[in-house]
Formats: sequence, C-alpha cells, structure tokens
Amino acid sequence: MAATIQPVLFVSHGAPTLALDPGAWGAALQAWAGELRGVKAIVMFSAHWESPGAVKVMAAARPETLHDFGGFPEALYRMQYPAPGDPELAARVVALLRAAGMPAEPDPDRPLDHGAWVPLRSAFPAAGIPVVQVSMPVPRTPRQLFDLGRALAPLRREGVLIMGSGGIVHNLRLLDWAGNSAPDAWALGFEHWVADRLEGPDPAPLFAAAKAPSYAMAVPTSEHFDPLYFAVGAADGAPVRTVFDGWQHGSLSLRIWSWDTAETVPATHS
Repeated sequence: MAATIQPVLFVSHGAPTLALDPGAWGAALQAWAGELRGVKAIVMFSAHWESPGAVKVMAAARPETLHDFGGFPEALYRMQYPAPGDPELAARVVALLRAAGMPAEPDPDRPLDHGAWVPLRSAFPAAGIPVVQVSMPVPRTPRQLFDLGRALAPLRREGVLIMGSGGIVHNLRLLDWAGNSAPDAWALGFEHWVADRLEGPDPAPLFAAAKAPSYAMAVPTSEHFDPLYFAVGAADGAPVRTVFDGWQHGSLSLRIWSWDTAETVPATHS
C-alpha cells in the first residue's frame, strides 16, 4: 500500500474572531484542505503553547477546546473543536524528538489552543482527523526550531499533515481594531523580505530575520513568528507556494504558505 507524502502548512491565524467570520482566509484554507488525500492525522505547532525546557507533546485521546483569549463576543467562547487526539502518534513524536537529541515528553492534559483550533475549524470543519499539538521549548533559537521540524518530517511519509500556526506580522499594539485599513509600508516590506527568503534554495538567510528591516515592529515577541522555522524544517526542501495573502486590522498578516509534494511512498504504518 502507498501513502501520499503530506504537505506542510504555515498559517497566520490572525485574531480569534476569524472563527466567527473566516471570510476569504477561511475559504482559502478549506479549498486547500479539500485538495488533500490520505491525511491520517495532523501535527500542530502553535504560537500559543510554550514550555520551559523539554518539548511537550499533547497525548490526550480527547483533547478539550481552550478559549485562551479575552474580550471577544460570547459566541466565540461557546465554540468547540472536538477533534480526537492520537496517543500513539504522540508517542511516536516524542520518540522522534528524543532520537534527534531533543528533550521531549507527553502531556496527557493539554487542550487545543486557539492557534490550533481556529485554522483547523476552517480547514477541516468536521473535526474528524486526529490532532496532536507540539509545544515550543523555552528558551529556543531559530535553528533549534528548524531542527525540531526536520526531526518530524518523516511523519509526512506516514500520512501526517504538519502545520505551523502563528503570524508573520503580529504586533497587537499597532492594529487598527476599529477598521480594516491597508497595511503600512513597514508591514508589507517585512512580509516581502520573509517571502523572498522562503523561496530561495537555502533556509539559512531566514535565520537572520531579527536583523531584517522592521523586524522589531513586525515581531515584538517571537512566539508567533517562530512556528515558521518549524514549518520550514518539516518541509525538508519542498517547494513553497502562497495559499492566501491578506491582512486583518490593518497590519495583522494573514499569509498562508504551503510546501507541497505529489510523491507517493510505501506506507510504514497501517
């Protein structure tokens, strides 16, 4: 039996209100997901789960839905994303990370945070595909996150879709919450800087993002940008394409990238 090598996705998950009104962003995610075949499970790396020291891996069989935000419409807090977990896959993730020399341990109680369930709700609204979430270690470097993603790249050959969820430009202090103004030149410029380096053959220039123009404005704290390094590592050199290019609240990037391959390989897990 053969299995399709699954792609890697980086999704800028924007504000939690995208769960209520996903618009063109949600339509793009749904269309992208509709083209996939043979997805057995999803490994999710979200900006909203950091863990000191060891990488934690969600091992719950039925993870709860975490509403880790405040000040939004009540309807948002009633939303659930009842996707199953996959303790067996979680154990495999832990084993792959340890084999790569990274401290890792299962977490049987971790729920799905909104960085995970908001985009998953648009991409896979039936919530039928098992999801395993992986934490970002603290402290961390871009290279460590890249290596973390690369350690999990073999899962793609087993029908596992790998997703990073964060944001390329994510500065809440500079958002236009009252409207939807066009993004400022600094925000567009930084996102274009990142896109130019993603399309190159060598990921190393991306590791110098902290020296890029407007990085301090676009990335005041690194947790939303960091899942991109993980995604690039997991992509293992596959070609990248833009799935969606848009903005929310002025300068909040909604860019989505996918690293695709059409190969098939012998399945290693039934």
